[in-house]
Amino acid sequence: MFGSNPKPDPTSTVSNGTHQTDYNPAPNRVSNGVSIKGDVKFGSELVIDGEVEGNITSSGKLVVGTHATVIGDIRVGFVTIQGSVDGNVVASERCALEAGANLHGDVESPRLAVDENASFVGSAKITTRKS
Repeated sequence: MFGSNPKPDPTSTVSNGTHQTDYNPAPNRVSNGVSIKGDVKFGSELVIDGEVEGNITSSGKLVVGTHATVIGDIRVGFVTIQGSVDGNVVASERCALEAGANLHGDVESPRLAVDENASFVGSAKITTRKS
């Protein structure tokens, strides 16, 4: 009420002190320095910049960040790999290996993008999208 600080409207513009940005909630994140042993399941979006030893499953979007190491299989809707993955990747929509990515394992996806500065040791199977 009077004198209180209202919560920002998610559709409004928020100032962070240097410039104006649109308010978008951040995706779930496993930060650099965090290590998880065990399988990971998530809903819509996850960014991994730490270490995961286990399988990762979701119908959502996964980003394996530049500092990330994943040892295990990945089965998601969309995946962007910037770090290191040792395991097989199944993406129902798209798999992208960006510059600096290191993947040891097989890929199965209807769309595959591999940057010339990515390392990929394995096989690729381009599939049709599952409806």
